[in-house]
Amino acid sequence: MSGDLTARRVLVVGSANVDFTVAAPRLPAVGETVSGGTLLVNHGGKGANQAVAARRLGADVRFVGCVGDDGSGREIRAALAAEGIGVAGVAITGEAATGTALIVVDGEGRNQIAVAPGANWRLSLADDFAWAEVLVCQLETPPDTIVWALEEAQRRRIVTVLNPAPVREGLGDVWRFVDYLTPNEREAERLTGIAVRDLRSAAAAGHALRRRGVGTVIVTLGAQGALACTAQGEIPAPARAVAVVDTTAAGDAFNGALAVALGAGDRVEDALRFANAAAALACTRRGAQPSLPTRAEVDRLLGATERNDVSD
Repeated sequence: MSGDLTARRVLVVGSANVDFTVAAPRLPAVGETVSGGTLLVNHGGKGANQAVAARRLGADVRFVGCVGDDGSGREIRAALAAEGIGVAGVAITGEAATGTALIVVDGEGRNQIAVAPGANWRLSLADDFAWAEVLVCQLETPPDTIVWALEEAQRRRIVTVLNPAPVREGLGDVWRFVDYLTPNEREAERLTGIAVRDLRSAAAAGHALRRRGVGTVIVTLGAQGALACTAQGEIPAPARAVAVVDTTAAGDAFNGALAVALGAGDRVEDALRFANAAAALACTRRGAQPSLPTRAEVDRLLGATERNDVSD
């Protein structure tokens, strides 16, 4: 990962939520109540998480989103500003409450998440694209807004990253505006119909998505790391071994870090290494935004890994 992040400008368009997370002994089955959990209330939403991740890793970040005219919305906007993120593009609406996520996390760090998008579905865009070097989007906001953002960024030759979560309809021919698509294994399977179980099936799904017009597809595979499918072939990137506590924002840490590395001009293999380290660290703490690591923490993990590789 390049050490010079001066003026790496990342624009994130996406969702902002308040998260209610219950750490439970296990995930409930359908119709079942699991007791004995503890409650954590934090800020989340894939867009806001990815903006915070990129900012803590050293980039200059602006966030475009929509929150409700309520206490949660005002707190989210203030918290993003306190991180040093530009929030001029965060609209406030009186037509819907701030988005809310209900999350259950089990003892192994696995989660179940249900989201009431609320104000996120009132998001519309003003033109803030001339400033950006990298645009990051997800799918927790209106599809037509995301398509417009990606198309406008491509027109301006801004690097585009789309995290297709959650998978939804109504995207049309968005793929040709995407430089980097970052589905996890379940999202890749839903988008292609190819069951993703290992690196080989991930490559098949990745190249199927590339044939739709995407530049590079990066399939994230949890404990198996990530696989980039490029025009030149596949680039595997092993995951970092850590003690997993909560995987809730691991994907957001990965996407935020990827945007930072791409903005710094890193090679794909180096960007994957950096993003995997950020995602691993996010798994070691509870909550969404509280778990997102700083640049110093990622550098320490990468340095420790390099020293272990040399000693081996």
